[in-house]
Amino acid sequence: MRAIDTNVLVRLITRDDERQVEAAEAFVAKGAWVSHLVLAETSWVLDSVYDRTPEQIAKAIAMLLDHKQLTIQDRDVVEAALGKFRKNKRASFSDVLILEIARKHGHLPLASFDRELATLEGIQRL
Repeated sequence: MRAIDTNVLVRLITRDDERQVEAAEAFVAKGAWVSHLVLAETSWVLDSVYDRTPEQIAKAIAMLLDHKQLTIQDRDVVEAALGKFRKNKRASFSDVLILEIARKHGHLPLASFDRELATLEGIQRL
């Protein structure tokens, strides 16, 4: 299966460049894979560049999970991360995704200096 990078995914979500949106849609029409890293970068871009709220970011991630042509890496992990992100918007989606990847592979606790992230189960604040 083919894959897409952050720029393509951001175009699909923000739809801010008509030519690039058309090219992105044409590419994913045959199916495309989205990695954890692309999801993490996309959530950062939506927050930092597009000033999207946590609710808007959560909605975008949910939309990607429901997209018929996209295959999300470890969908179960992303769904778990999205659920935790919706409940605790003080932590970034990327941080919650890191936690859920570690949880899936049995690598808890996850050490962090982040006070907000440390409120989640599975985090050990240093």
